[in-house]
Amino acid sequence: MRIHIAADHAGFDLKQALVEHLRDQGHDVVDHGAHEDDPLDDYPPMCVAAGRAVVAEPGSLGIVLGGSGNGEQIAANKVAGVRAVLAWNEDTARLGRAHNDANVIAIGARQHPRAEAVAMVEAFLAEPFSGDARHQRRIDLLAAHERGEDITGR
Repeated sequence: MRIHIAADHAGFDLKQALVEHLRDQGHDVVDHGAHEDDPLDDYPPMCVAAGRAVVAEPGSLGIVLGGSGNGEQIAANKVAGVRAVLAWNEDTARLGRAHNDANVIAIGARQHPRAEAVAMVEAFLAEPFSGDARHQRRIDLLAAHERGEDITGR
């Protein structure tokens, strides 16, 4: 599977570990940065780049990492077509895929031990979208909003 990954300085070490782990598992990993541990870096450009790449390559997934994961999730979600979820355990990672057809996972590297973060990523990658009609309906509403349609009167 093609996986796009990005992190700021706070997620840099976890990103490096995940890139190695995922490549060892046979995944095609594209690293959108940071490419060095610079405490003055800014996460939006890297997360947006990863998000754009995921949208441009249907079937690929993304991972964005930072200290809390909050900003990274927000940045990725600014890309039309991205559905990024902030995972805080394996269940939220799985549910993001199963219920929201999330294509990007955000993780706070300062919030989780490395093994826990790896387990969340593995759960996210392994879980398919359920295809349940109610979940698809909600995803369709979000897509309509992204196209500029008024979904508030439905």
